[in-house]
Amino acid sequence: MKLVEDWKQAWRWFSIQALALVALLPVVWPQLPPQVTAWVPEEWRPWIVVLIAVGGIAGRLIDQNKAAA
Repeated sequence: MKLVEDWKQAWRWFSIQALALVALLPVVWPQLPPQVTAWVPEEWRPWIVVLIAVGGIAGRLIDQNKAAA
């Protein structure tokens, strides 16, 4: 196994950010006050996680490097 060349910049990639959000949601969500969690209807919650994960996949497939000027 070999790391990608620019692994030190991975925190900038949308795919990594989305994966971190998906990983943190189950930890953070129960800590939020009920007034905050009530903003998101219960039937939407699984779809929001799916949307974040799909965004992470899209972020991995799209070239996020800035074009050289």
